[in-house]
Amino acid sequence: MNTETLDDTDIEILRILQRNANLTVKELADMVHLSTSPVFERQKRLEREGYIKRYVALLDAEKLGQNVIVFCNIRLKKHTRQHMQEFMEAVQKIRNISECYNTSGDYDFMIKVYAKDMKDYQNFVMNTLGTLDCLGSLHSIFVLDETKTNGGVPVR
Repeated sequence: MNTETLDDTDIEILRILQRNANLTVKELADMVHLSTSPVFERQKRLEREGYIKRYVALLDAEKLGQNVIVFCNIRLKKHTRQHMQEFMEAVQKIRNISECYNTSGDYDFMIKVYAKDMKDYQNFVMNTLGTLDCLGSLHSIFVLDETKTNGGVPVR
């Protein structure tokens, strides 16, 4: 799949839904100047073809008591299939981790972690990450302020 198969209306639908996925088909149709039937069919096709993976609500971390955001660069003990698999499976089960990326360079993975406070983060490092035998080291980067967080993907 590539965006060359998408026309300008498809692109506009993706942009609009990425800003507000809670729109009704009628509201979306009004915004792209088409009737509801073709917009509904386009949206379903974009979902079917995988351009739209899922619909989510973006939550306010502070209101939910998650006041600390940390990016952790993770280095595994060894670069073996077993250690990679163990870490990737563990990450799926840890609720504090919202994102995980397998990276190149000095570190093997980068994770985004939410915590209530520094004590909560320390507990997470010691009692959650610290229990993973595959983990070699970690480097924590604490977020001071969010400058831009739209959760979106650039669309042509």
